[in-house]
Amino acid sequence: MMAMVVQDILVKKSIVVNAPRDHVFRTFTERFDTWWPRSHHIGERETFTAIIEPRRGGRWFERGDDGTESPWGHVIDWQPPERIVLAWELDHEWKYRAGLATEVEVRFIAEAPERTRVELEHRKLHRYGDKAEMMRVVFEGENAWAGLLKAMAAAAERGH
Repeated sequence: MMAMVVQDILVKKSIVVNAPRDHVFRTFTERFDTWWPRSHHIGERETFTAIIEPRRGGRWFERGDDGTESPWGHVIDWQPPERIVLAWELDHEWKYRAGLATEVEVRFIAEAPERTRVELEHRKLHRYGDKAEMMRVVFEGENAWAGLLKAMAAAAERGH
């Protein structure tokens, strides 16, 4: 019996940031809340803190101003300042679903001492099943990864 090969559906984005690689990595991870837009949340609270715990197995979540936590996923791989891989465990209705686990890999490539290329790949979107193409279109949109990378780049350049 032949194994069925699943075609991965993914989104790739990149941006060049005028700041050193280590600083850009720390902005993406440690200063995540400073650039993550307030419109992008799944919890009931409009005021929240977006958090990536800095280790393999760490949580990726938001904490509302009332202390409630809404998980987004977890850290699959943590290799500062080179890369981070996050499990995105939100379904097509933006609800947490443990085990869904599409993956967001972010690579930080030093092009010069003061310039870093950030490459983001959101993959395994086929795990959305019949909603995969819809989610690919959403993630390709300007209000998704492209806009988020621009916000992160601006925060890194401001804080440098």
